[in-house]
Parts: sequence; structure tokens; C-alpha cells
Amino acid sequence: MTAEPMAVAGQHARCDELAAAVLAYCEERHFKIAAAESLTGGLLADAFVRIPGASKVFLGSVVTYDIRAKSSILGVDADLLVREGAVHPAVAVQMAVGAARVCGADYAVSTTGVAGPDPADGQPVGTVYIGVRSPGGSEVFERHYSGDRAQIREAASADAIALLARAVRGGAGGVLKDELA
Repeated sequence: MTAEPMAVAGQHARCDELAAAVLAYCEERHFKIAAAESLTGGLLADAFVRIPGASKVFLGSVVTYDIRAKSSILGVDADLLVREGAVHPAVAVQMAVGAARVCGADYAVSTTGVAGPDPADGQPVGTVYIGVRSPGGSEVFERHYSGDRAQIREAASADAIALLARAVRGGAGGVLKDELA
């Protein structure tokens, strides 16, 4: 899927609305969430902690930019990282699983990819993998964005929150379904 990033200001507003909806939905159901970030470098955490009361639901985000940190902190398979690099769907899944474990969360989302300006791990700029861990299992989503480094990171953050929203609502509908329409 190719996604054109919105203007950065528009991304912030969308992230704020969706993050607030995710937090409210999770608080009602006593779900706890966490994140593991590489490409987004803290943007996911920022989107959640900008919302008052986020600490009732959002347990934390682990920013692991280096492959050694991904392995030692999140438990991402070191051989996988050496063989494939950090920009790989299995890495995104293992990051999300690791974030849930490290933080003690019910749900977790992760981001890994290439924001540019140069390709990395054999992947072109704009390639992003978003991992989502839920009690029912894990999923990975591949995205391809265009734009500059900031636009790619912001678009990946917005998509990660939207994909986490889908996971936590588990088809339940309500406000999150409306937010994702």
C-alpha cells in the first residue's frame, strides 16, 4: 500500500484524536498498551502522553534505534537482525511482542522502517513495518510512504495508532470504528 502523508499539522490533529479515542476505549475495558519504536523515535509515545490521563492506560514506549538494543531490550532475534536488518516484518512483530512483555501490556504496537534520506537494509526510503501484538496474536502491516523524513515518521505514527485502534476494538465498533472509517 502506498500512502501519501498528510501535512504534519494535520497528522498531529489526527494522531491526537485517535490516541484520545484509543485511550478512552482502553480505559473503559481496563486494557493496557505500550509501544516499541525505531523509525518513529518517540512520536507514538508523544501522541499518547499529550492526552491528559494517558498514564491510566499507556504504560510506556521502548525506543530501540540500534539493532543491539532491539535484541537485548526487546528480545528481537539477534540472528534475524544480522541476517535481514531492522527493516523487516518479523522484526516489527518481535518488537511489539517485546514491548508488551517489557511493559506488561495487553496490546502493543511497533514501528521499524526507513525514513531517509537514504535506503537502509536493502529497503527504499518510505518502507515501514508496523507490528501489533494483542492477546489474540500478532500482526504486521507493510506501508510505503512518500515525502521527507518528518512526513514519513508522522505518517507511520498515525498509521500505527490507527492499527492499534483496530486491534483494541477487536471489531467491537463504537467510537474507534467511527474514527477509522
